[in-house]
Order: sequence, then C-alpha cells, then structure tokens
Amino acid sequence: MNQQTLILDLDDTLIHCSKYFIRSKNQFAEQMQDWFDFLSKDEILQKQLEIDVKNVDKHGLHSSLYPESFVLTYKYFCVKYGRALKKSEIELVRKMGQEVFELEVQPFPYVYDVLDSLLEDGHRLYLFTGGDKKNQRRKINQLGLDRYFEDRVFIHEHKNSTTLKKVLNRIECEKKSTWMVGNSLKTDVKPAIELGINAIHIPSDFEWSYNIIDLEIEPKGTFAELESLLQLPVYLRDYAFIHEAI
Repeated sequence: MNQQTLILDLDDTLIHCSKYFIRSKNQFAEQMQDWFDFLSKDEILQKQLEIDVKNVDKHGLHSSLYPESFVLTYKYFCVKYGRALKKSEIELVRKMGQEVFELEVQPFPYVYDVLDSLLEDGHRLYLFTGGDKKNQRRKINQLGLDRYFEDRVFIHEHKNSTTLKKVLNRIECEKKSTWMVGNSLKTDVKPAIELGINAIHIPSDFEWSYNIIDLEIEPKGTFAELESLLQLPVYLRDYAFIHEAI
C-alpha cells in the first residue's frame, strides 16, 4: 500500500495522561478545602486551571509548571483571605503536583498492536510530543516505544505550528502523504491544518480544557476524526485504496 508519514502525539494518544492529572487536581482541591472549608471544589480547580493555562501559554509544557500552579493557587487564596503562608504547606502542595510526574505511565491497551500494524503496512512513524525532554523521555523509555520510533522522536516544550514546521523540515516529507495524529485540537490538529498536512483527531475520554478550541481553518489536506486509535490502520488502508482507485 502507499507509504504514509505518520507523526503521532504521545500523551492521551498513545498513553494515558489526563486521568492522572484529574486525580491529582482532585486531591489538591480536597487538601485545600481542609484549609479553606468555605471554598468550593470548583472555585479551587478553576483558579488552578486559570494559573496553569496562563503559565503554559507563556512558558510551554515544562513539567515544573504544574506543581507550581498548585503553589500559586495556594498563595492566591492565602493572600485573598488573610491566611498565613506556611512553608510546610507550600512544600506539601508542590509535592502533590510533582507526584504525577513520578507515576509509572500506562499505554492504551491496544497501542503496541496498532504500532505493529502501522509498521507492517509500511508507514514511517514519528513521535512529536509536548513537554520537557527529561519527563517525556522517561515515559518513552519506560514503555519501550523506542523500538517503534528509534531516533525519530521530537520533544518540544512549545507544541504549535512553529515547532511542527521544524519537524516537517527535518523529516523532508510530502505534505499530501503526511499526517499529524493526536487528541488535541490546539496542539495537534490546528498546527497540522495551518501547515497544510493531513490531520486525524482522536478525542480523549479525559480532555484538558487547554486542548479544546474551535477550528476556524479550512483544511487543505484530509481531516478526519476517529473514535479510537484502533481504527487508524484500517482508515489508512481504506484511504490508500480509494486514492489508488482514483
């Protein structure tokens, strides 16, 4: 079949990610309510989200920003309600945020079968993931994904059109046979459409609001939405069959 160049996202596309953060945020909110029993869980989570998204927009997806958002949320409510800041409490909430980056990550159960199928079908696989190199490499190595991507791994703290363009320049691919595959409309799909390559959106069951945007760009290539990564090999086979027939 026709060989396609597939640029795959990592977090919430190949492996679980958001569910760990949701659990972490809920634990943080519960701890905050022990100190501020008049605050609702939603108030706490909304302020943490506001701070986190602002920092990510400005500084990128470095893992240090998440625990810092817990600290800044704690400090915000302490200042607002006149509660004394305590070093022990700051250390506690920072540790709560850091623990999410120390968990043993889990792949989606079908990931290896899908990647094997894509390689067997002759596709070229690349990994393009957002975050700091240390944390993302930890996950890639832990799950043995190097055997599928080898040195074709691109890690950037800012995941957008600028960094995707750098990836495309490095791999020297044809736009019409190149696909960005991921769960994020903001960091996967939108950059792909802006750069004129094909895009496949695979929504996550647990989506970070940062990733949710309205797409107001007309795709020049093919844009598809699949329910699961499991559908990707068959979708590409059908795509190749149709285009060969044409």
